[in-house]
Amino acid sequence: MSRQKMILDKLARTFQIRNKLLRQSLAECLGTLILVMFGCGAVAQLVLSGGTHGRFMTVNFAFGFGATLGILVCGQVSGGHLNPAVTFALCLLGRERWRKFPMYFLFQTIGAFFGAAIIFGMYYDALWDFPEAFNMTVNNPTAGIFATYPGKHLTLLNGFFDQFIGTAALIVCILAIVDPYNNPIPQGLEAFTVGFVVLVIGLSMGFNSGYAVNPARDLGPRLFTSIAGWGSDVFTMRQGWFLVPIFAPFLGTIVGAMIYQLMVGFHVEGEVRDKQEEEDKKVRLTNVTSKEENKETY
Repeated sequence: MSRQKMILDKLARTFQIRNKLLRQSLAECLGTLILVMFGCGAVAQLVLSGGTHGRFMTVNFAFGFGATLGILVCGQVSGGHLNPAVTFALCLLGRERWRKFPMYFLFQTIGAFFGAAIIFGMYYDALWDFPEAFNMTVNNPTAGIFATYPGKHLTLLNGFFDQFIGTAALIVCILAIVDPYNNPIPQGLEAFTVGFVVLVIGLSMGFNSGYAVNPARDLGPRLFTSIAGWGSDVFTMRQGWFLVPIFAPFLGTIVGAMIYQLMVGFHVEGEVRDKQEEEDKKVRLTNVTSKEENKETY
């Protein structure tokens, strides 16, 4: 074994984390960081260049492909949720343990925080060159680079409905993708399919408030902007808008999971269960017949 390989092996053993949940949470942190870094980076280019280096379409593609790359990075370790709403849905359905939810939520938020911090550092000079960049009292889009804010036309109630519907749609599609009984996606293509879902939601539901549909993706960058120069106004503007992308997605998750299970999930799972029970019944009948034939022979 070469000296370099020995050193790398020693480092790997030194830094290897034995706790499985912590390893998974760290993977979620990195995956969410990648999602936010690429997505918010596209928004930063659009805003700070005045539209010369980006369009609404490019932002949506960045978030879609960012989700794909984030899942590819952490999917084999943690499942690649990148979103507390997804973790919440899987816990509701009994596919993940509830103890994962608070840890994933925390580390996803931390990842989003540092994803925003990276983009802030990258475009720091451009932000200072932007007129009144850190002033929340004027019609200023720079805070929207990192977290979501409602359009002028949007009421708090309509914004809540916007996040509710967007998350419900996301959860329905993701549950269909990960459902092994419903036209399962070929192994390795799940990340690309989820990225496509994020892209479609952005293209069709991004006008009102930027389609956060992800509490960690919104809360982490908002916490960062509050300490990076925009102040506490990021939490108080528009009658406490920041609560909407935190709570509405969880309600949308509950409804989305119920809709999928009631309209698709329970039925395809039931067909598989009925088929398995029928096969087990045939096996039992075959065993009984065999025993009877053996008795007659003796």
